[in-house]
Amino acid sequence: MRLQFAPLNVPLRRRLQTAAVLQWVFSFLALAQCCLAAFVLLALSDWWLLALLYAGWLWLDGDTPTSGGRRSQWVRSWLVWDYFRDYFPLKLVKTVDLDPKKNYIFGLHPHGVLVAGAFGSFCTESSGFSAQFPGLRPHLLMLPFWFRVPFFRDYIMCGGLVSSCKSSLSYLVSRPEGGNVAVVAVGGASEALDARPGALTLQNRLQSIMGVSVPLFHARGVFQYSFGLMPYRRTVSTVVGRPIPVTQTPSPSSEDIQRLHSVYLQSLTELFEDNKHKYGVQDHRHLDLM
Repeated sequence: MRLQFAPLNVPLRRRLQTAAVLQWVFSFLALAQCCLAAFVLLALSDWWLLALLYAGWLWLDGDTPTSGGRRSQWVRSWLVWDYFRDYFPLKLVKTVDLDPKKNYIFGLHPHGVLVAGAFGSFCTESSGFSAQFPGLRPHLLMLPFWFRVPFFRDYIMCGGLVSSCKSSLSYLVSRPEGGNVAVVAVGGASEALDARPGALTLQNRLQSIMGVSVPLFHARGVFQYSFGLMPYRRTVSTVVGRPIPVTQTPSPSSEDIQRLHSVYLQSLTELFEDNKHKYGVQDHRHLDLM
């Protein structure tokens, strides 16, 4: 394979965009492991008392990821996220106004591998979520496991990430004051394995061993375009459709669930078909929900 190297005269703006995405990829793939290692080293050092105090903080703060998290508007507004957005670029598209006195569940499709669009749109202010949906607070749901990792949990909660367990979702949508948006990447991490039909056997075996899916993927590098883990520069547009009214039922029947599921699939299909031509999807392509 012949390497295609990046030119030397890349503008500074594009270099900063690449650096912003590189630190995000590192955070996604390796920051948790580094944070865990740092905590272990701290516990084994002369500063073990700090590790003990932090462990006590973890115990006291254990319910925070399931009760709305602890977002930081300052972290969500870092300049680095603007460069992150412009790398692809990312775009958040609003189709209707949403009442800030209500709570919402956003079903995110597709889950993908690194979920760049969801992160940029709902965990940062780079795509203008607060400006487009005033009064609403987005919370991207993430596997509960990651909120047990020291230091890492505190960092990801700053962006609005919360646990994806049932109690966490229930907390968000039951707030009487409204204003919460729970963003669920439908299908979970397992859906990311469905990226290339007919090539799931090896990756499913890894999932059965490790408990979580580890998709095998490749993209471009930092200084060359032939291989690596950096996402390609491709526009990612996240379109928010109209809400589906739901009447709360304490004990829904299977028929009730299936009826609502059918409405959801129909609305999702219509959203895709109405917008696909605006974002480069060919007319003959259709949404496959099977």
